[in-house]
Amino acid sequence: MTADWQGAIERARAHAPFLALLLEREAPLAELLAAGQGEEALVAAKMAGEDAADTGVALRRERRALALVLAIGDLAGAFPLARAMEELSAFADRALDTAIAAAIRARVPDAKSAGFLALALGKHGAHELNYSSDIDPILLYDPAHVPRRDRDDPAEAAQRYARDIVRLLSEVTSEGYVFRVDLRLRPASEVSPLAISVNAATTHYESSALAWERAAFIRARACSGDVAAGGAFLEAIRPFVWRRSLDFGAIEEVRRLSLRIRDRYAGPREPGPRFNLKQGRGGIREIEFFAQTHQLIHGGRDPSLRQRGTRPALDALAAAGVIAGEDARVLGEAYDRLRVVEHRLQMVADQQTHSLPEGAALDGVARLDAMADGAALVTELREICGRVAERYDAMLGVGDTVRPAVDQSVPSDMAERAAGRTVSPTPS
Repeated sequence: MTADWQGAIERARAHAPFLALLLEREAPLAELLAAGQGEEALVAAKMAGEDAADTGVALRRERRALALVLAIGDLAGAFPLARAMEELSAFADRALDTAIAAAIRARVPDAKSAGFLALALGKHGAHELNYSSDIDPILLYDPAHVPRRDRDDPAEAAQRYARDIVRLLSEVTSEGYVFRVDLRLRPASEVSPLAISVNAATTHYESSALAWERAAFIRARACSGDVAAGGAFLEAIRPFVWRRSLDFGAIEEVRRLSLRIRDRYAGPREPGPRFNLKQGRGGIREIEFFAQTHQLIHGGRDPSLRQRGTRPALDALAAAGVIAGEDARVLGEAYDRLRVVEHRLQMVADQQTHSLPEGAALDGVARLDAMADGAALVTELREICGRVAERYDAMLGVGDTVRPAVDQSVPSDMAERAAGRTVSPTPS
């Protein structure tokens, strides 16, 4: 398919106020995009902050430039979904690494990031970040190696770095923001410090971790800071994630969790205004849970199933004969399409939204995606989500008409975390 750069720019100006503003603000990039020079624009976007003396300003300018180039390239059909997600995730890695280094150097000039690291989880870990995503890193430190002044306690130094990292990335300034940062996936987040020692984290995962944390670590990777130390930590807790015995108990755990999430979801049951593409029935979350459940059951014995990405996981499960090839195809195609529509929703105003709007706003999202109107988009989404829900319900043994009682023994925070709910600043 030939990329339609001019059509993409016209749709962005007409239906996405955030992109329209960036096209005016980033005129040199807009000229490259209008000329169909997408790769050149992407290189320029990654250099957008090079002249800024302040780290926060530099990262915000790069983020803004990338937001424009990746969106227009996506709308034009030049950058496929996988490319856009990979570029966004790679920027998150760079931004976290830069923020860690800046926080440490502010206290210990010329120090390296040895002994302080970030683990990427969720979509970040899977290289699947969405267009206006937050990030959910776990920050760890090694008391013996974390850089600090002689009089500083290692734990206090690590907490100072963590606070500075979050502020540098998430604070909204005249230049915008870099990423909203949510640290609640760390062990015992209600009572634990923002950065946790490697030994304390290892003890937690070996002795008292909750069920949802196993699924979270399927997609975990060391992404920034002392990456070698992060890799060693993940290797140390590998038996916690990947159990050698066939773990059929994972289905019951996910079943209870899924019912709890559905019980808390207040939106429509099928696509239409206010339907949440992520949490709604047959949505993005259920495709991810489908793959992760089968990975938890069989991945301990079959390393080929230990894929971080959702589509690679589905393909690996089909190749191993764990799921039907047709199910992998249907769910994989549904995942890609739902993620594309999710990106369209977020391009409009740079908001982390997953819900379909109403009326003219829904028509605008559809036309941004080069569809006729909102009704056409809803019709397509109902077919997609119906196919996903059918397969997900079959895996859980849940019928569409008879709904089992929700097991209240599943902690509410587990459902909240698994559903990806966050409390974070909203950029202006």
